Amino acid sequence: MPTPLRTALSRTVGWLADRRVPRPLRAPLYRGYARATGADLSEVRLPLQEHPSLGAFFVRRLKEGARPIDPDPQTLVCPVDGRVQSLCAIERGTLLQAKGRSYSVRDLIGGLDVPELEGGISWTVYLSPRDYHRIHTPERCQLVRAQWLDGSLYSVAPKVLARRRVLDVNERVALELRTERGSMWLVLVGATNVGRMCVLGLPQGSNGALRTPLPFERGAELARFEMGSTIVLLAPRGFATFQPGLQETQAVRLGQPIGRYA
Repeated sequence: MPTPLRTALSRTVGWLADRRVPRPLRAPLYRGYARATGADLSEVRLPLQEHPSLGAFFVRRLKEGARPIDPDPQTLVCPVDGRVQSLCAIERGTLLQAKGRSYSVRDLIGGLDVPELEGGISWTVYLSPRDYHRIHTPERCQLVRAQWLDGSLYSVAPKVLARRRVLDVNERVALELRTERGSMWLVLVGATNVGRMCVLGLPQGSNGALRTPLPFERGAELARFEMGSTIVLLAPRGFATFQPGLQETQAVRLGQPIGRYA
């Protein structure tokens, strides 16, 4: 499907998802969605009928305590629910993804040269339609830079990533998160039906260094996107190591350890 048609289709799906659902139909509709995708309705904070549209249900909030943040200060925690797509080193300016497909770090984050990332590591996590779609911070930090990047809206399902370039051609936003240990980069990658990404406190399309950095506590909500998508977390050399036992294809949850600080 040509990119303009794919984009138009995604925008149309987004428009439909925002249409208000009559209150009596909401609970049956969302239960049907949960049965089809495997979403867990027991952890949804609000009653189902309080979500006015399917789009609002996609970005549903969870009950207090549903995603505890690991208390060990030496752990780097997962910013999302999803499934690990790739764990890889950053070598010669590239990430090596599943099936041997490589991506330029420079292209992924919007043409910036960040030499500290050379020799670092990265996590790629895929969010399916069943998952919680809000993104949280992996550590106490300040958001100091954002790069909004136009692009296509290909699917980011693992089987698609295995056969074509997606991460550096899809719409995405790259966020620089400055912590006490140094800066990490968190890249939110849009996908089919996921053309809208929202970062808290930041107008969409803002580019460059923020005049006033935005502070976030460890595990605080940072951003969101709709339906399934992917995040790529990049850490500079000497920053952290992968959490022992963490493996590709493993299901992960917001707040669980995915790394240990070096």
